[in-house]
Amino acid sequence: MRILLVEDDDLLGDGLQAGLRHCGFNADWLRDGEAARSALKTEDYAAVVLDLGLPRLDGLGVLRWLRGAGKTLPVLVLTARDSTPDKVSGLDSGADDYLVKPVDLDELAARLRALIRRAAGQAAPLIRVGDLELDPAARRVWLNGQVVDFPAKELAILEMLMRNAGRVISKAQLESALYGWSEGVDSNTIEVHIHHLRRKLGPETIRTQRGLGYLLEKS
Repeated sequence: MRILLVEDDDLLGDGLQAGLRHCGFNADWLRDGEAARSALKTEDYAAVVLDLGLPRLDGLGVLRWLRGAGKTLPVLVLTARDSTPDKVSGLDSGADDYLVKPVDLDELAARLRALIRRAAGQAAPLIRVGDLELDPAARRVWLNGQVVDFPAKELAILEMLMRNAGRVISKAQLESALYGWSEGVDSNTIEVHIHHLRRKLGPETIRTQRGLGYLLEKS
């Protein structure tokens, strides 16, 4: 899942980006509110982790712009501001969750998974599609009750297809969700990952919609 991390502290931002990637998130990291607003105008994210004390445009300004623009993606505020009025202001400005620094990385990841799950209308923590079952927290997949192992990128593609079962997901959407700005992507990378997924799950599991993208049937 591709998320946006907005944090102006270099040391903390670097650690959070690395930790979130270890937890299975593809985190783009920006250091100021104006850059975040520009990215949110053009890029698709599953969620935002947002500091409040940002240069150029503070976190509350980003929040109010985001909600005023009608964008509904989940926003988790992560800040050193721990007073009740600050929390109330953040939540009333459009935040879906509010955490105070320092934060436990496992808790941050769990809260992000919960926000993304609820935004997609999924109540259960496990994702089930037919004979497939995926646990986003444990990063494990079962096919007919048997564990199937996947590298991180293949697992991320499968998770995105399962979360959007019944919908065609384009190659560009998969590339955007899997790779950050600093990562180069070969033209056939997605096709290679899909080939490996089909080899493990069965050739008919993921359908190619020619010229459109890939589809995992709901059942």
